[in-house]
Amino acid sequence: MKHQITNKSLDDLKLAIVGLGYVGLPLATSFGKKRKVIGFDTNIERISELVIGRDSTLEVSSKEIKKSINLSFSNNLSDIEACNCFIVTVPTPIDINKKPDLTPLQSATNSIGSILKKGDIVIYESTVYPGATEEIAVPILESLSNLQFNKDFFIGYSPERINPGDKNHRLESIVKVTSGSNPETAKLIDNLYRSIITAGTHMAPSIRIAEAAKVIENTQRDVNIALINELSIIFNKLGIDSEAVLNAADTKWNFLPFKPGLVGGHCIGVDPYYLTYKAQEIGYDPKIILAGRHLNDEMGNYVVDQLTKRMIAEEMDLNKSRVLIMGVTFKENCPDMRNSKVIDVINGLKKLHVQVDCLDPWVSNKNTGNFSDINFIDKAVNKSYDAIILAVAHKEFCNMDIKDIRILGKEKHLIYDLKYIFSASETDLRL
Repeated sequence: MKHQITNKSLDDLKLAIVGLGYVGLPLATSFGKKRKVIGFDTNIERISELVIGRDSTLEVSSKEIKKSINLSFSNNLSDIEACNCFIVTVPTPIDINKKPDLTPLQSATNSIGSILKKGDIVIYESTVYPGATEEIAVPILESLSNLQFNKDFFIGYSPERINPGDKNHRLESIVKVTSGSNPETAKLIDNLYRSIITAGTHMAPSIRIAEAAKVIENTQRDVNIALINELSIIFNKLGIDSEAVLNAADTKWNFLPFKPGLVGGHCIGVDPYYLTYKAQEIGYDPKIILAGRHLNDEMGNYVVDQLTKRMIAEEMDLNKSRVLIMGVTFKENCPDMRNSKVIDVINGLKKLHVQVDCLDPWVSNKNTGNFSDINFIDKAVNKSYDAIILAVAHKEFCNMDIKDIRILGKEKHLIYDLKYIFSASETDLRL
């Protein structure tokens, strides 16, 4: 007996995108230019702003939303009940113990499970460890719907590759990995994404392979950056400029051009913990991955240590000092503050009773969320700071001259450039 899925074509799919954040909204708008799609999110404020064409994440412009003439938004589950293809794009963070927090994924799955029908397809894009989709999501769907997996309903996994703030590498121009719970489903899902992804797709042999491919993409970057961070620490101790070393090494054709820095965000600073969690669950204790994660997690404290040691050497009283941090988001030209390691720098300085002001043109009061104790300022006053940390390479800061930065400092001050915005000769400390 053939599966019911084999009778479906692209035209039969009634699409719902569940979760309208940095990943879900670009996906919904892209599909909305081609087919009818409902964007669903439980956040009423988020739905309200999208209805009027405003995206606070700045990933999609009002013009792009309006171009998606087949796209509608809702926070009412009954509005997507008639859909037969659900794409889940909710966040998958880690908890305080750095363990996977699948609560948003489970919550979204609970909602879909309550309205799941025979022949429906559920596609997950959220980053998880290998096996999670079938081990965590499928049992929930079966239990709530009283339907049988791969007989009555079907599953797919197509990991997101969104790069927040990147206007060059967009959803449509990044190859999409796809997979399905059986060959027919896999092919249909691949065709679905091919309808919007101009760069093409790669159909993985299984869901577990697609999950693993996603989680190692950012794990690889994390380990590479950790190596460069460690080299930077060594070079600083040797009195060697790290950027100059990297520029020299980069003249070899196969040298990987990574730079030191604070590793945060919703992917690189999180995904490795999903893989190491699964590895430990099956009895293997990861060495390199966890070592790299630990080193990168400590870089905020390293920055604080380096700066305060230099301030003390310059006979600055930390208790009376004032530091300006330029940039607080986890990366440049993006309002996203999730897992920003600049927060570690702020908290580290505050523990030493240093007054900290934060200047970030990409962050509004609405975006600060749980960071309301951060002292954001709209404009820095000249001659006010004992130290200035260039923490994020926002375009507004990169367009400034070093004199524009220096004028913000007191007669004796330090500039700590974490992003190599200026040369070694123009600043006092660099990673």
